[in-house]
Amino acid sequence: MSEVPSPRLRISDQDRESALTALGEHMSAGRIDIDEFGERSARITAAKTRGDLAEVFADLPEPHPRYDTPGTAVSEPEKPASPWAGISPAQRVMGALLPILFIATIVLIVTTDLTWWFILVPIGISAVGESIWGKGWENSHKKLGKQRRRELDG
Repeated sequence: MSEVPSPRLRISDQDRESALTALGEHMSAGRIDIDEFGERSARITAAKTRGDLAEVFADLPEPHPRYDTPGTAVSEPEKPASPWAGISPAQRVMGALLPILFIATIVLIVTTDLTWWFILVPIGISAVGESIWGKGWENSHKKLGKQRRRELDG
């Protein structure tokens, strides 16, 4: 025989959502009007225990809120995959150095007598990197940039 949980047992946000859904069904069925729905939903939002919710539904037939089962263990949330997954250390280094190389090349072209053809050096390095490391290479420096922006924003 299962034991009925105590009305003093604390409720979760999911229990409150279930109660609000059930209350909405009672309003749709015409058992309560919009004003009473507002009053009762405010009480549901402020409810702390199962007894508080039971009072809101005392004069209403089913549906009533469905409660979480007591004693269920809450698992630790899954950690997101590392943004570095799938990027080798060599790709990380080249992905970080490539934008710097482009900027340095442009500065050299503008400030010295180097011809504009010198810009083919970083472009060639990009092409070689893609042929060595595959298609993932072309996005590795973009992934690094996005990761840095997330770290700065966070």
